[in-house]
This record gives sequence, C-alpha cells and structure tokens, in this order.
Amino acid sequence: MTPVLLAIACLFSLTLCYGSLCAVSPFGGCRKCRGFGYALKKSRRGRLRPGKTCRRCRGNRKRIRVGRRLYNIAARTHRDGTR
Repeated sequence: MTPVLLAIACLFSLTLCYGSLCAVSPFGGCRKCRGFGYALKKSRRGRLRPGKTCRRCRGNRKRIRVGRRLYNIAARTHRDGTR
C-alpha cells in the first residue's frame, strides 16, 4: 500500500469511528469542569468545595459533541428544505 492510500484509509476509519461514537453517545462530558458541573474551589483549610456553576455546560455536566451538532444542523436543513 502506498503512503497516500494508507493515510486516506486511516482518516476514513477515524471519521467512521467518530461518527459512530456521535450516533451512540451524542453527549460527552464537559471539558471545562471535567463533568462536575461546577468549578472546584478550596476553603481556607484546604478542603475542596463546590464553586460557581459551570458556564459552558450550565451545570448539566454534559455537552453535545461537535459531530452530533453538525449532523443536527444538516438534518434540520434537509428537513426544512423538503417540506
């Protein structure tokens, strides 16, 4: 196999794997709060306490994946165009 075909096959398999991940699990953990839903802060004694609610996920702990968001936009455009 030539290096170009190998790279294309690798890219195709990665895209297929990510697409199946978005289909099976459309929501992933929030990267900013690491899935806690809030920022951790330390008290004066050094104990971890919940802080403010995460602005990115609004405390839901999950965010929609980029691939699923693109699929939703494409599906909505197709649905609106065929009415």
